[in-house]
Amino acid sequence: MGKTTKAAELREMSDEQLALTLKESSESLFRLRLQAETERLDAPSELRRHRRLVARIRTIQNERARAAAAKAQAPSEQATSPA
Repeated sequence: MGKTTKAAELREMSDEQLALTLKESSESLFRLRLQAETERLDAPSELRRHRRLVARIRTIQNERARAAAAKAQAPSEQATSPA
């Protein structure tokens, strides 16, 4: 992932692709943090880029989870409401 990934690109990904991208970014962020502690980083901006990518992915995953929960809850509310 040499370039920045836009939120729109992430939203087009499937849940499995998002999970894989999250795992890769988290591992890369971990390696960068270790490298930052032990030696000088070539590009310190990479830390910020990976941190923000992880945050974007988690935000999209939470949005999807909330939408799924709302969709699952909506039919049960309609069935119980006296109309």
